[in-house]
Amino acid sequence: MITNSPDVFVNPYTDFGFKYLFGTEFNKEFLISFLNALLKGEQEIKDLTYLKTEQFGDNALERVQVFDVYCENERGERFIVEMQNMTQEFFKDRTIYYATTPIRQQAERGKKWDYHLKGVYTIGILNFTFDFKDDNYYHHEVKLMDTKTHEVFYDKLTFIYLEMPKFKKTEEELEGMFDKWLFVLKNLSRLLDRPAALQERIFTKLFEQAKIANFNEQDRLEYDESWKVYLDNYNTLKYALTTARKEAQAKGMAEGRAKGLVEGRAEGIVEGRVEGRAEGMVEGERKKSMEIARNLKSSGMATSFISEVTGLSEEEIQAL
Repeated sequence: MITNSPDVFVNPYTDFGFKYLFGTEFNKEFLISFLNALLKGEQEIKDLTYLKTEQFGDNALERVQVFDVYCENERGERFIVEMQNMTQEFFKDRTIYYATTPIRQQAERGKKWDYHLKGVYTIGILNFTFDFKDDNYYHHEVKLMDTKTHEVFYDKLTFIYLEMPKFKKTEEELEGMFDKWLFVLKNLSRLLDRPAALQERIFTKLFEQAKIANFNEQDRLEYDESWKVYLDNYNTLKYALTTARKEAQAKGMAEGRAKGLVEGRAEGIVEGRVEGRAEGMVEGERKKSMEIARNLKSSGMATSFISEVTGLSEEEIQAL
């Protein structure tokens, strides 16, 4: 049963909740099961070794990278798994940049190396819709390909993006382990007990581990703090969206009034005077839109999103 009552199970969208379920040695069978369901027979992971999530560059000037989960399977393939709650203007660039670490770390130093690489997977579980055009397609797998033939050019570098808001299947509609894992990720904190459709042994253990009532004192303190950060971020984004929509609506109304003013007073009033007044009203609203755009841009919102809510072009926003 899905409910809005106080949480029984940990929220995997919080930093603590995600790492608690998928980033610990004790619970690594959850991550193995999830990755195998995600890869759908492409390979079967039998074991994983967790690697350091904080990665430093080769020198002090290089930026430190901090991953949610970073691990290696028994074949030496690397997996970066990120839970991302808020969109960022250059999020796509960030995922590409993250993939450079597991590639670079494979270089064999101190001897001749033939550049043979193991596979690298960067997986983003997104609590927002990304810049993919299909509104119903939530599972995106990206590889390097030939743009003419559409054949995969290099199959060892894979980017997977899961747009969780687009996953809308109910318990009765679930088909296979991949659907079940997405259902758990999206709804776990809103469930009162384990759904009948999730009878596999892995989910028996997961629901037991995810019970907040079973947390020790330290886990509960860390989860409460992580939950507070999650709510603060959510409310900040919600306020920004609400304000932007109100301002955009006001802008549209003002433009409508200005247009009506021009048309209604066209007869008997000097046309240039009317148009000048109308343009002044529109220009005032435009300045408000640009101010909103600056604020949203500084908070890391995507350019396409800012353009949608303010009516400004992406070129205008990038120039701010």
